[in-house]
Amino acid sequence: MTHPALDQAAIEAAARLLEQGRLVALPTETVYGLGADAENPDAVARIYQAKGRPQDHPVIVHVAPGADLGYWATDIPAEAQQLAAAFWPGPLTMILKRAPNIPDAVSGGQDTVGLRCPSHPVAIALLQAFKGGRGGVAAPSANKFGHVSPTTARHVIDEFGADGTVDAVLDGGQSAVGIESTIVDLSRLATHGPVLLRPGHISAEAIAAVIDSLPAAPDAAAPRASGTLESHYAPHTPVAMQASAEIADTLARLKNAGKNVALIHYTDFPDVFAESQLPTSPEGFAHALYAALRAMDTAGADLILVEAPPQDDAWLGVNDRLRRAAHGSTGIVHGLLNHEPFS
Repeated sequence: MTHPALDQAAIEAAARLLEQGRLVALPTETVYGLGADAENPDAVARIYQAKGRPQDHPVIVHVAPGADLGYWATDIPAEAQQLAAAFWPGPLTMILKRAPNIPDAVSGGQDTVGLRCPSHPVAIALLQAFKGGRGGVAAPSANKFGHVSPTTARHVIDEFGADGTVDAVLDGGQSAVGIESTIVDLSRLATHGPVLLRPGHISAEAIAAVIDSLPAAPDAAAPRASGTLESHYAPHTPVAMQASAEIADTLARLKNAGKNVALIHYTDFPDVFAESQLPTSPEGFAHALYAALRAMDTAGADLILVEAPPQDDAWLGVNDRLRRAAHGSTGIVHGLLNHEPFS
């Protein structure tokens, strides 16, 4: 993927804003982030306020290539160094024990911290310019809490408008990956082994190939992590998923009931009110998914119907995001057919 030419003046200006405790939206290869100085609790509080984010929901700290993990975390296992060497810069977040000098504003009050080194060249340039490359930028997705993550600068502007909430938006083109980073918990390695808190572009199998241990599913005592609430990544229009074989009948019945359906799909369906056809590969589907959800959310439909992707491991991250986007909408198709209100 190509990126707009690096605007070094804009990057330097954004770095100075971060150092002043201001908010900067930055592109990463996953999604756009809403960034603040991770060591400035007041600045991090502005992220929470801007997003409407619960105070106990941690954010991820983004660091420059070659950053000293020992500054941010303590009790760092060898596995963390191995994963950083294999996947950084890239879409992997590691949960580690937070160093005493790091404020708990970034961890939602927990004793852990999420760390990631993004691979987008604009993000890297900003991190290298910020505090001479020694700082960390807390940067959850640049959207209102629970809404669809942004994958373009335009999405960020649409989300926050021109009200001054965000002091600068760096345009790095469309995010290449398109869904948020994989999150693996290494903070309890001795007792629980690695734990996959959020699936993403980097699979559990790829992690296991590096550290010789397959990450387990989250347990009740696992640290809270970004983007892991049951309802998340959701547009304002209700979302439902159906198998390919069911969709044509559902479209016809809802049309007969006077309902408008926006369809996100990867096989062909005729005569659709509004649609976004995505690639058939998991990588292509993930890259286009959030832009499609945002576009279909503005179509004036009563429902966004998504053709359910395959259920194999390659689609785990996509299915995770779609499940959360559709959470709470069980029975929505039945309700629309029977003219029942949806809440």
